[in-house]
Amino acid sequence: MVLTATSTNNVKVYTVSGSNLARKIPDWLARRKRKELQKDIEWSTRIELIQDFGFPEAALRIKATPDGTHCMATGVYKPQIRVFDFANSSMKFDRHTDTENVNFLIMSEDWTKSVHLQNDRTLEFHNEGQMHYRARIPRFGRDLAYHSPSCDVLVGGASSEVYRLNIDQGRFMTPFQTQSSSGINVVEVNPAHQLFGFGTEDGTVEFWDPRARNRIGVLEPTIANILQPVGGTRGGFEITALDFRGDGLGAAVGTSSGHVLLYDLRQARPWQIKDQQYGLPIKVLKWLEPTRSYSGDTADTEGAKIMSADARIVKLWAVESGKPYTSIEPPCDIND
Repeated sequence: MVLTATSTNNVKVYTVSGSNLARKIPDWLARRKRKELQKDIEWSTRIELIQDFGFPEAALRIKATPDGTHCMATGVYKPQIRVFDFANSSMKFDRHTDTENVNFLIMSEDWTKSVHLQNDRTLEFHNEGQMHYRARIPRFGRDLAYHSPSCDVLVGGASSEVYRLNIDQGRFMTPFQTQSSSGINVVEVNPAHQLFGFGTEDGTVEFWDPRARNRIGVLEPTIANILQPVGGTRGGFEITALDFRGDGLGAAVGTSSGHVLLYDLRQARPWQIKDQQYGLPIKVLKWLEPTRSYSGDTADTEGAKIMSADARIVKLWAVESGKPYTSIEPPCDIND
């Protein structure tokens, strides 16, 4: 079977899993009509790089383990967690939960320790065998992050406060009180110097120092032709995505208007503004650094890139010039 491929700017993108690859039918029907399916060319020549790599209705979140051997994903229906083994190209196990997942974090090098933010205001801690512990937060959560030096799980949601659950002491610490009047959409921790970044529903990004536990700055992005602050309040867009660069100085900010702004933390103005063109909220932002060869020479001459995704399309473009590299537009909505 020839894999479906698309080409943008001479960059080929192959579909190895999903609705474009092959017709999917329920497992129970496949068992009943096994002999008939043997005569179906499309079914018999299908390629499944990872067996059962999907969910009955929809996948919500997906993350690879730090050691690169497994992948964990959450989806519906029914709400469940699935772990896939790359070495064996198959699903390792699935585990059902009481409610749907909002976001989750893998807290170990492998898949054995994870924390899940659920849509019923609970945090669930899972180990390799079962759900280990459940804690309830005061308001509905939207995002979470983990600060390893202090062992704090940071949770932002429909409140001006960022909740802190210390897993070493086993109790909630004093929350961070932000200036947001509506809520916190995004919580991120800078990998270089551990600076906290909180993207708010008011359209601002607050930066907090974990050592002093105080706010040290507020970033107020502005975009042309988008409603600007009036009467001391902001409007027009929310901060929906945030990602720090590995060098500790770069920050990518995504808005609900479909714009991506690249900042140097030492400056208040962005050096690059990119429009996703669909007017949909940015869901995912990732810095993609150039690969290096074994000799130490940079293999990618075009430099670092940004991967930005909304519900319709995933785009890769150059950090310095903003030049498009390639794009992926699946037939269904993108969740993560």
